[in-house]
Amino acid sequence: MGTWSAGPVLLEIVVPARNEAGRLPAGLGLLSDALAALPVRAEVIVVDSASTDGTAGIVRAWRGPVPVRLVRCDRPGKGAAVRAGLLATRAPWVGFMDADMATDLAALDDVLGLLRDGRPVVVGSRRHDRSVVQAYALPVRRLGAVTFNRLVRDLVGGVADTQCGFKFFAGPLARAAAADLRTAGFAFDVELLANCVRRGADVTAIPVVWRDRPGSTFSVRRHSLRCLVDLALIRARAGGGPLRNRAARDAHVPAQAPAPAAETVSRAAPGLGRG
Repeated sequence: MGTWSAGPVLLEIVVPARNEAGRLPAGLGLLSDALAALPVRAEVIVVDSASTDGTAGIVRAWRGPVPVRLVRCDRPGKGAAVRAGLLATRAPWVGFMDADMATDLAALDDVLGLLRDGRPVVVGSRRHDRSVVQAYALPVRRLGAVTFNRLVRDLVGGVADTQCGFKFFAGPLARAAAADLRTAGFAFDVELLANCVRRGADVTAIPVVWRDRPGSTFSVRRHSLRCLVDLALIRARAGGGPLRNRAARDAHVPAQAPAPAAETVSRAAPGLGRG
């Protein structure tokens, strides 16, 4: 458990969730325990992205070591859900991650240290030379991810992996960048990072331990064309050229094995979650 027993919430984590009733309980359990161990007070915001299963009910009933809030997003798309969640934050540091917790949460210690040092954007990168990537999906999907990231590097400050669902920001920067976000689908990460770079922010890439999880909603066959169209639109909004051609700095830290109204649906259990 964290060493702080009181004080303001300094870190808020957004988890987009569409029909995640099957994976969300385990993911929330892992995330809550990891956040409770940090030396700052933290909260979780789960964005229910027009789910048709019991996702919202799970969040409402959740009891754990850190508070969990529910935000509803009726607009489809992961980008729309993350935008809604970031705009619902208030903390000085914010981030988002996938409900499957594919990225080892031990990296949160490194993230927190970098945010405290004033790094405005910290992203997990599976292409970092010290990352450990286990069972990275099908070869065609892996090749597609590499090609996609090469196409967008000039827009996102040189970071080699834009699609790892493990990103953190200075809160005011994240909220400003999210307010300008127009991409609702899977390419939203590119526009969000580009919006940060356009505002003068450096992107710090860190190594992660990442494990492929079953149940991903991304399909190469169904979503690739939409991603390419979204990328063209992002470039058009950026004026057709690079916003800022600065390489992301790889952190020398070890890898470890309109705004919606937020509905507070789960508070910390008595005597817990104040760390």
